[in-house]
Amino acid sequence: MQLADLVALSLLPHSPKRLNDAVGFAEAADGSLEAALAALGDGGTRDPPVLRRKAAEALSAASCAGLDVTAVGSGGYPALLERIADPPLVLWHSGPLPRAEVAVAVIGSRAASPGAREVARRLGAGLARHNVVVVSGLARGCDGEAHQGALDAGGLTIAVLGCGADIIYPSEHRDLAQAIARSGAVASEFAPGTPPLPHHFPLRNRIISGWSRAVVVVEAGERSGSLITAGCALEQGREVMVVPGPVLSGRNRGAHSLLRDGATLVESADDILAALATALSWTSPAADGIGPASLARPDSADDPLLAVLDVDDGQDLDALVRQIGLPATAILARLSELELSGQAARQPGGRFVRLIRK
Repeated sequence: MQLADLVALSLLPHSPKRLNDAVGFAEAADGSLEAALAALGDGGTRDPPVLRRKAAEALSAASCAGLDVTAVGSGGYPALLERIADPPLVLWHSGPLPRAEVAVAVIGSRAASPGAREVARRLGAGLARHNVVVVSGLARGCDGEAHQGALDAGGLTIAVLGCGADIIYPSEHRDLAQAIARSGAVASEFAPGTPPLPHHFPLRNRIISGWSRAVVVVEAGERSGSLITAGCALEQGREVMVVPGPVLSGRNRGAHSLLRDGATLVESADDILAALATALSWTSPAADGIGPASLARPDSADDPLLAVLDVDDGQDLDALVRQIGLPATAILARLSELELSGQAARQPGGRFVRLIRK
């Protein structure tokens, strides 16, 4: 579909999953906005010319604010994010979208303790030194510290907002957002001018996790929004990692509940990369000092997943877990990589086959 039509659809009050399904229906038909509206059941109540006018206004506002827009399915769209079930139809962003091989989300409490803030900053810096892009939500507390740590180390970081990318929230992070945009990106699925409403942030959280190979929770209470992001990560097949903390204050009850449910305990950037390397069958940068930008992808002789995938007989996730012995989340993450690289394909019914490279 054309960019303007995708923008028009993104302005409708439907769930991202339903909008993506409508786009798929339209592309199978004639690729028109009218076909997508018919799939949504809005063909008789939504006026395509009005929607296109609103899309043009949003694109004009983005241009005036210095924002770029990248549509799903385009070459510049983040490949890993595009693989989730409900990717944003468009990303409005200030700064270029980094084309990084590895991104890790570092999130935590807004009302963070001094210790948690320091840990988040150190993790951001440590990951950036290994060429990892640090993803977070620009919120007060742990998010802002993770972004700042990445910048201090000369690395790239992405801030995903729950409002338009032209509205910096919280306002005290305006300078931080400008620094992020100079090398990384400040991004949002919400059109320019959209205010930071409460229901936007759970939607934003799926993008933070979907953009990342792993989500690291630094500090989270029982009702923390970080738990929503961790839940999105699990649904998307991402790794969930937790930095443990003191038990007396109650600030870490939510984070510790993730540990009880099987999240990986980490204390440093090296721990994060070593755990991720194990899960995705990489050579561990913590062991040999190799940054993710130069991590070698194994051939089938060295990759246990490629070794068991057949070119004719598809296997489902349960079968792969039994054969390989790795967690389902790790196998899903590696399958996503193999699909993106053209080495594997998903068949109807959730079965996977190996593709023969030409």
